Amino acid sequence: MRYGSIYLVVKDFHKSLDFYEKLLDMKVSARNGERFAVFNNDGLNICLFNGYYDAEHPEQMETMGESYPIYDDSVAIVNSENNRKVFINLDVPDLQEEYDRIVSLGIATELTPIRYLNVFSPYWYFTFMDPDGNPIEITGGYQEEN
Repeated sequence: MRYGSIYLVVKDFHKSLDFYEKLLDMKVSARNGERFAVFNNDGLNICLFNGYYDAEHPEQMETMGESYPIYDDSVAIVNSENNRKVFINLDVPDLQEEYDRIVSLGIATELTPIRYLNVFSPYWYFTFMDPDGNPIEITGGYQEEN
């Protein structure tokens, strides 16, 4: 088995595309119209799935077998409450530089300051939310100011 990707079911496809292009500082690597976009970050694919696309374009869908709404009803999925059980973690060489970049982009909601945690191993990080309420944690090298 090999890793394929993590994809996020998003409400506003264009807003999320813009957000992740800025966050990852890269353009979309591949795109399937207005339905799906891939950001290939050295083999770690983060993808965006437009949760409304299939319902708005049923003529483009061809399916076989039984439907399972818990997995297949993308409108219900995109409209469900985000319980933030999955964090997207990104690592950078210079945490302060990345923090300053994120602040200057103005894309982060619920942005925390840089924080420290030590449970078995120490690390510095900050967190914020994407447009759909998915938490993003950025970790990296940091020199605490004295």
